[in-house]
Amino acid sequence: MKPLCLTTGLPFMEAAPGAEPVIDELEVRVLRGLAAGDAWPEEEAERVEVMFAAQPPPNLVAFKNLKWLQIESAGYSHLFPHRLGERGVMVTNARGIFDCPIAEWNLAMMINLVRDLRTLIRHQDAAIWERSAQFTGEIRGKTVGIWGYGGIGRETARLAKAFGMRVHALTRSGVKSRADSTCIEGTGDPDGSLPDRYFTEQEKTAFLSGIDFLVLAMPLTKKTDGIVGEVELRTLRKGSFVLNPARGPLIQQEALLAVLRDGHLGGAALDTHYQYPLPAEHPLWRFPQVILTPHISGTSFSPHYSRDLLNIFRQNARRYAAGEALLNIIPPDDLQ
Repeated sequence: MKPLCLTTGLPFMEAAPGAEPVIDELEVRVLRGLAAGDAWPEEEAERVEVMFAAQPPPNLVAFKNLKWLQIESAGYSHLFPHRLGERGVMVTNARGIFDCPIAEWNLAMMINLVRDLRTLIRHQDAAIWERSAQFTGEIRGKTVGIWGYGGIGRETARLAKAFGMRVHALTRSGVKSRADSTCIEGTGDPDGSLPDRYFTEQEKTAFLSGIDFLVLAMPLTKKTDGIVGEVELRTLRKGSFVLNPARGPLIQQEALLAVLRDGHLGGAALDTHYQYPLPAEHPLWRFPQVILTPHISGTSFSPHYSRDLLNIFRQNARRYAAGEALLNIIPPDDLQ
């Protein structure tokens, strides 16, 4: 008997009933007609070994033999309340699926910030003709510091090098292979050879003080929540830029506001935020040197998202059936 998998995963839900993708290694049961927050059926809860969903069900504790959960996102902070690490459930994410769109967002934001495109667009709207040096910056020759060197960081590094930038990387685990993660063929930096220099967490001050752009590319965990405070932001060169396509709370909110108000930062591009949606009265809306995007640097709206997500699940289903290590495993300690 094949392991039973319950799913509300997008590749299955968007298919017509009876035409869902076939996963040879699993008995896949698609759960249709459930609203967000509904409990999942428990009739054969003891048989369920696998789940594939954006969000596990509220009655997850009923599925006592669950061994593997595949989620649809790269981020996993929404799983913390379930304490899956303590239960011994393997959790795999969609690591790699957003590498290209988020890396492209990073490059687009760096160019927009250094060229002050926001002001140019305001001038266009007001029919103002102003030729100024502030609109002629270049990223070529600049140094981008990537804090966290996973898939998004590596694809950002590849694109940055093509634009003639220097790349510095700060990692907690040093240079390592990406063999345990999925990625789109031909992208990223699989062997970690692109950065001009690596830094450890003990070398954080040297890392921050030597870059023109700081790109955050790490997950939000208890260890990384608020990891960038006012000390870190003021260690950056005056006039440098911060990009956060990862998670808003990685940067302490009041610290960010302080360095924007006094002009220490040249600007920031923020795709992830402290509240969703960001309230109209929030002060971040009113900084002329800040670009805000509504968490769209990488989303399920991508034309390739569903296809690539299904590919990750297929690869892991084959590995699960064969008793091999799964791809994109989230360390149990990071799930607490």
